[in-house]
Order: sequence, then structure tokens, then C-alpha cells
Amino acid sequence: MTVLGPVTAHRMAGGVSLKNRELTKPLFLSSSKKKHQERGVKMSVATGEINANVKFEDVDLDRRNPRTVLAVILGGGAGTRLFPLTKRRAKPAVPIGGAYRLIDVPMSNCINSGLNKVYILTQFNSASLNRHLSRAYNFSNGVAFGDGFIEVLAATQTPGEAGKKWFQGTADAVRQFHWLFEDAKAREIEDVVILSGDHLYRMDYMDFVQHHRQSGADITISSIPMDDSRASDFGLMKTDNRGRVVSFSEKPRGADLKAMQVDTTVLGLSREEAEKKPYIASMGVYVFKKEILLNVLRWRFPTANDFGSEIIPASAKEYQVKAYLFNDYWEDIGTIKSFFEANLALTEHPPRFSFYDETKPMYTSRRNLPPSMVNSSQVEDSIISHGCFLDNCSITHSVIGVRSRIGSTVHLKDTVMLGADYYETDVERASMLSEGKVPVGIGENTNITKCIIDKNARIGKDVIIANSDGVQEADRSSEGFYIRSGITIILKNSTIGDGLVI
Repeated sequence: MTVLGPVTAHRMAGGVSLKNRELTKPLFLSSSKKKHQERGVKMSVATGEINANVKFEDVDLDRRNPRTVLAVILGGGAGTRLFPLTKRRAKPAVPIGGAYRLIDVPMSNCINSGLNKVYILTQFNSASLNRHLSRAYNFSNGVAFGDGFIEVLAATQTPGEAGKKWFQGTADAVRQFHWLFEDAKAREIEDVVILSGDHLYRMDYMDFVQHHRQSGADITISSIPMDDSRASDFGLMKTDNRGRVVSFSEKPRGADLKAMQVDTTVLGLSREEAEKKPYIASMGVYVFKKEILLNVLRWRFPTANDFGSEIIPASAKEYQVKAYLFNDYWEDIGTIKSFFEANLALTEHPPRFSFYDETKPMYTSRRNLPPSMVNSSQVEDSIISHGCFLDNCSITHSVIGVRSRIGSTVHLKDTVMLGADYYETDVERASMLSEGKVPVGIGENTNITKCIIDKNARIGKDVIIANSDGVQEADRSSEGFYIRSGITIILKNSTIGDGLVI
């Protein structure tokens, strides 16, 4: 059964002119009735299909002119909490949602917001991230940025003792390229938006910037309202009755937590919702006046290395630092557990976050993959991405990535399969099986539960991956897997032999 095909759309999205754009849809299958199936269709957008003459409209020039805003996306640190998914890739390059990478989220938000001047700062394991960016967002066959640009700024060393240091933190990374903010390309820039490359959310950055400008703030912090159950897991802010940030507390508990309660109606919540969510947490998304950013990095706090823990708290004592309320879905994909849960949450009815929004789509690289093929299989509450082969298998509450192959009588439940980078031909697969080797994909009669399967993994037949002993942490890299927070992770390019029980 062929289950995935292209459609054509012509619409305006956040000031971007999109003509004759081909949209490819990862299949979303539900156990619910037809109305739920129709409601649950997911979509990815191949950036190569966007018309080359992308135009960004200037609306309310004094407040909403995107040409006066520069976006800086931080590539993140070593990604130790997301290891082993970050063993050979940067955090923003980690696949998500079956067809995307985390970097596609802030990049798409920039495009949909009309921002066409973007720097991306990278340092750790940046090869796959750079490759994806060049394929998806370059001038020749990706998104055309008009008179704007997208540039990757890799950590580098320069002459002199100070120039021998790599990025020491988020603020230091921006500081090392501060001269670019005074370059000819930045002559029109008034404000700089600082973004993270490992968050999942959909946001109009120009609404954020407009609020920043209208409030007269020097620095504005995007924040989300929190209830008691989650507040102690985040860095919290306290504001006065005008929305100005007056204090910070990192993951407070007990009396310290209660002391951070604020009246969130000041930021726009209803009285009822404000009573349920009396805390505000920083999203790690900021907008600075350009001159203020240069001043705090070069002169006022020249030794501060991090925005969240150093620059922002110190600036709140001297500058107008205000909070902007973002009351929508937002998730920090910083740990294996949050990555796993955020992926599976995409299969909910309705999902708390959807990659499909016809007015603000999420973009990704063009792959030219065929529709997925599903033969005699049962698929329930799951996402099946492009170019997959499913043969007489059962898939429940799972996300299946591009080019995945799943064999006969395989049972998957609560599984995130990142897919593959390439296909093996039928002849190659038959030859490998005849030699007792394991082809890419999942072999017949295998049962897998609560698992993340990284790209190009080879899982043999009669395998059981269930962690029935409830092990929370284990390093079995020599056997091709880790266990983190009770979740089994099959390593990229690893082989799990026939009959293995995990």
C-alpha cells in the first residue's frame, strides 16, 4: 500500500512569498476514526521547493521591520546529557520528528518571522550540522535569503594569547565574533535575537522584537509560565508590576521556590491561568539592543562567559531587562528523556506540538524520497516518515524516521527510530543475509519497547529489546547500545546480532 505523496500549495507565510511549493507529508496513522486521521496528518517542507525570489515584507517599519534584526543561533556545548546521540553530531543536528533536525526549528521560525540575517555559532561535532545547513538553507538550491544571509561561524583561534581559547560559553561565543555586528552587513541592525539550537517550539520572533521595542527595554527575555510541578526544574525570574525583571533563582525549592511567585496577569495571563501558573521560567531566548549587547560583552562584563547565569542576572541590576510571555508549547531537548518524550508526544491526539502548520511550516532539507510502502501491517498512534518499508509488522506509539526498513512480524512500541542515511539494494541485503550478516533496519520476529534507534543501525532477527530488569543507566557500547534514564539507545551504525536480548 502506498501511503505518502506530494501536494502543491501556494500561500503567504510570515512575509515569505511561497509559490508552487511542493510539500511532502510524513504519514501520521491513528487508531482513531477517519476524522482523527485527517486531523493528524504531519508535514515537512523541502526547502528546495521554495521559490528563489523570497520576499520579506516590511510591516509597520518602525516596529516590525525584520531587516533591522539579526538572529544568532547557538550551536550548543558538547551535549553530554544527550549522549550518545551527540557522539558524532552537534545537538542541533540531532534528528527529531521523523524527518527534521533540531536546527530546523529556529531556522524555520526565523524564515516564518521574516528574519533573513542569521549567524549560527558551532564548535562541537559540527560536520553533520554544517552539511545539513548547506543542503537546506544555502543560496544555490535551498532557501534564497534575498539581500540577507545565513552564515555558519565555527569556533576558531586567532593570533595572541587570548585567541587560543575556544568558546567558553554562550556569551563568549558571541563575544569572539563581536566585530561582525559592526560589519557592513550589520549597518542596519538595531536588535539582536539570541536563540538556542536545541529547543522545540513555534514562535514569531518579530512579535517578540516588537514587544521589546515598544516596552523600551534594553534586553528582553522570552519566558514561559510554570506551575508548581515543573517550576523547580528551571531557572526562574521575578518581575515587578511593569514586567521588569528584578531577580533570578536557579532551580529553587521549598521556601525559595515560593518566593519566586509573581503575578503573571501583568504579562498577559488570565486571572484563572495566572493562579495555576504563578512562576515564569527563562526559555534561553533573548533580544538585545545591538549597542547594549556590544557594551555588555566587550566593556561591562568582559569576563562573563554565559548569558543565562552571568550576563542576564548582572545586566538586570543596571539595564532595563524585561520579560516577554510566551504562553505556548516549548520544550528544551537537552536530555535523552526529554528527547524521547517530545518525539512520542508528537503522536498524541491532538498533539501539543505539530510540525504541520500551513501558515508557518517547518522547513528541512530536500531528500527526493519515494512514498513509504506499508504491506499487511498494523500501525497505531504513530508517525511514519518518507521512504520507509514496513512489511507485516506492528507499530504502536512510535516515530519512524526516513528510509527505515522494518521486517516481518516485528513489534515496535514506544520507540523512536531515527532512520537511515542510505538504502541497501535487495541484492545487497540478500547477499548479507546469506552470509549471516545483518542488513540496515530491523530483522524479522524482533520485539522492541521503549527504545531510541539511531541512524543506520542493524538489528537482527529474533531480538528482544525491552529492558525488563528496569536498568536506569548502563554503558554497553561494545555491544552497540547504552541505557539512559531507563531508555535503551541503539548506537548509530551499530549491529545487534540475531537473538540478542536486552
